[in-house]
Amino acid sequence: MKPAIAILVSILLGSCGQLALKFGTRTAAARATTAGILPSYLLNPPIWAGLFLYGLSAVLWIYSLSKTDLSYAYPMVALGYVFVCVLSVLLLKETMTALRIAGLCVIILGVAMIASSA
Repeated sequence: MKPAIAILVSILLGSCGQLALKFGTRTAAARATTAGILPSYLLNPPIWAGLFLYGLSAVLWIYSLSKTDLSYAYPMVALGYVFVCVLSVLLLKETMTALRIAGLCVIILGVAMIASSA
């Protein structure tokens, strides 16, 4: 697998992990008992799915780092902010302000500049 593809897939898996964790926190809060929120987190399938996705992301990230410069790969992680924001709007029905959209555009521009330097 090409390092750039591995980096992108790693970032996507991490972003999906974030969304799974968010889904899990929504249901965990509703199921919290007098024992506290921790048992609801530990027994929550979306939270476990999110942690699993993070694990897969880490494996691909390690592979990516073995194949490319850290100074190239690490700035690409900023795309995670973009993916999470877009997925949050689409799947969680969160709102996106013009200022947030402008910030995401700046991130995309910065990542594109770094990517073109390879």
